[in-house]
Amino acid sequence: MKIEDVPQDGQILGKDGISVRDVCYAQDESGNYTQVFSVGWQPKNEALMQAWDLVLEEAEEARQAALSGKESPLRYHMMKCLLDVPMLSSYTGQSKKQIRKHFQSEAFLKLSPDILEIYAKAMKITVAELCSV
Repeated sequence: MKIEDVPQDGQILGKDGISVRDVCYAQDESGNYTQVFSVGWQPKNEALMQAWDLVLEEAEEARQAALSGKESPLRYHMMKCLLDVPMLSSYTGQSKKQIRKHFQSEAFLKLSPDILEIYAKAMKITVAELCSV
């Protein structure tokens, strides 16, 4: 791909409406590959938007489960931070089995302040935020 052919659709916006840029490699006039910034390509932008929609939908389901008392707020906050059980396990030192158990409201309510602090620290939130939805 030549430098002038690098897609610049610009549909993906980051924080504060600033365009997110990717580095692509394209050939310059001499035929050498060089780094070129791209602010998007429509198929990639659409795929990213679909992925984010799915993440937000799953997080909302976890939020509703926490609000109804079916689950603890832990799973919601984990998803909101874009973590999964193995990642949270590696950040906290808790086993994956323990984490899944802590998704249950009854088990979560019995957690010690120290364990709550470990979870909160891993997700860079306060214990009060962790315990609420």
